[in-house]
Amino acid sequence: MSKLIIVESPTKTKTIKEYLGKDYTVVASMGHVRDLPAAKLNVDVKNNFEPKYAVIKGKENLVRDLKKEVAKADEVYLATDPDREGEAISWHLATLLDLDLNKANRVTFNEITKTGIMAGIKDPHKIDMDLVNAQQARRILDRLVGYRLSPFVSQKIRRGLSAGRVQSVAVRLIVDREEEIRAFNPEEYWTLDAKFIPHGARKAFAASFIGDETGKVKITTKAEADKYLKRLDGATYVVDSVKKGIRKKQPAPPFITSTLQQDASRRLGFQAKRTMKVAQELYEGINVAGRGQVGLITYMRTDSLRISEEARAMTDKYIKATYGDKYLPEKPRYFKSRNNAQDAHEAIRPTDVTLTPEEAKASLTSDQYKLYKLIWQRFIASLMATCVQNTVRVEIKANDCIFAANGYSVKFDGYTVLYDTDPDEEEEAMLPDLAEGDELKLKELSGNQHFTQPPSRYTEAALVKALEENGVGRPSTYASIITTILSREYVVRDGKLLKPTELGEATTGLLKDRFPKFVNTKFTAQMETSLDEIAEGKIEYVGLISDFYDDLENTLKKAKTDMEGVKIELEEDKTDIPCEKCGRMMVVKSGRFGKFLACPGYPECKNTRPLIQETGAKCPKCGGDVIQRKSKRGYVFYGCSNYPNCDFSTWDAPVSGEVCPECGSSLFKHRANYVCLKEGCGYEAVAPRKRSSKNG
Repeated sequence: MSKLIIVESPTKTKTIKEYLGKDYTVVASMGHVRDLPAAKLNVDVKNNFEPKYAVIKGKENLVRDLKKEVAKADEVYLATDPDREGEAISWHLATLLDLDLNKANRVTFNEITKTGIMAGIKDPHKIDMDLVNAQQARRILDRLVGYRLSPFVSQKIRRGLSAGRVQSVAVRLIVDREEEIRAFNPEEYWTLDAKFIPHGARKAFAASFIGDETGKVKITTKAEADKYLKRLDGATYVVDSVKKGIRKKQPAPPFITSTLQQDASRRLGFQAKRTMKVAQELYEGINVAGRGQVGLITYMRTDSLRISEEARAMTDKYIKATYGDKYLPEKPRYFKSRNNAQDAHEAIRPTDVTLTPEEAKASLTSDQYKLYKLIWQRFIASLMATCVQNTVRVEIKANDCIFAANGYSVKFDGYTVLYDTDPDEEEEAMLPDLAEGDELKLKELSGNQHFTQPPSRYTEAALVKALEENGVGRPSTYASIITTILSREYVVRDGKLLKPTELGEATTGLLKDRFPKFVNTKFTAQMETSLDEIAEGKIEYVGLISDFYDDLENTLKKAKTDMEGVKIELEEDKTDIPCEKCGRMMVVKSGRFGKFLACPGYPECKNTRPLIQETGAKCPKCGGDVIQRKSKRGYVFYGCSNYPNCDFSTWDAPVSGEVCPECGSSLFKHRANYVCLKEGCGYEAVAPRKRSSKNG
């Protein structure tokens, strides 16, 4: 009997085929096969919001081939990803391929291992229409918001803009934070910082002023600081109290999607999109030397902290064999998921803890190794013993002024032998042995001015955390949300920080003013809860969409009436470049394809020109200016301004102010070297490294 299994990704096919054998044919749908076409709304709002799906353009031949495979098979199993989106893809496939929706032809693989695949294939079930409807509802809601609000935003601000049910809330979080930063008024405060040397010792330790005979004291001016410094002039410093204790540090739970993205950003510098791409590769399967094709981690889109007892037992055995009995906790450690977690899958963990990162390293790319190591260490550490620390707090008194110092030493490292939960945590000093009544020598005492700092802008990791805490989006959507708001230029990266653009602020301002409910985190979170209830079969999805749509339409109608004839003008960057048609100084504008120069005299003068970004380098062929250009796919390259008369172009970036010592041509940066691109020269030298210091 021939059996056909349809998965999403072609990467999985080899792994699954290897485990199931010759009776099974495994093919891939290459992700989604059917969707709402983009040209129109394609949701019949007058007929219970019936979606009008069509085969995705370019996948007609794939669907035809799948139908041929189905015709040859005795049994067909749909093994798309084990989440709502995967369930919907299975439903679309079943519909297109004329499969019986009442038949148990849906299987799920939570891990691409022999155990996971065999367990999945033995437990076929019907497609879960509640999950499908939850995904349909999300897709329809997003389409309604996008296609009803986007034209209004485009009309009022700039052509080609879009609004999104979740993306607009994410942008609002970033804009609101920027407004907090602008509105922040720094407050001055002072600290008194001292260094003491115990009798008979050489090394000093630090302590800070905390108060006086009146209690805790906050110093807010230089005059107050000077008053205390004067009071302490010539004082004798004596240890007033030494308090010792024990502190226990518990390991962090294993990763879920959001915490994986946060930790990968913090520790590895990975953006969310990069993290999820690599995690997908690890899940789908890699040919590991000595082990064959195997999936290295469980499914990576999850908000559950559940761990299977089989995985727990395997990990306990590994910890005991590798580190010893004392590194196992006294009682098994269980983690509680958030109340709104779907709990459909386990936490993200290695499928086989005995496959160490070092053993797998030779078979993995650099990114795969780094992420697998992070997941592997975090998971094993989560089931290890608690870290125990000896703590000490010393208070020092002089003229009724009190200084304090805190320190600790490790009594038992526990899980930190493998993975430190807080690697960036400010270290407390190791304090010398001190006793009450010890007199200390003052080495240094200074008053230092400080100012309170505004909240920082979001990093990707911080934004993911904020989205999760506010209930906006779900594990599978965080990376795509960030990618969308960046690609549409509502937000830009400033180093690792996310900064709203003028466009993002204008769009958010309009939506907050006219559609406050729809860019509200609580409303969006409630909608996510409603989608969960659809998935659980508690509510019917057409009614939810109907209520949402009526509310949206009424709000939109009022906004159109109130803002009739109103257009929001963005600030324009002025230039000293004259318009060759009317003489006005041109301004920089933004369009769908980036920035360009335009005459401010529009509509009388409609002249526009490309925005040329000069580099300061000279063309090695003709001596013209080298400018920055963009390819049709949006990639930056550099070329001669005299094109098409001069065809010089390069991917190597010009180095400002640097010239070839041999021929005088401008130098370009190629990997780690400075190179001369003038024909016949060939000069190349290692680029000088930037010096760094603790003071930056």
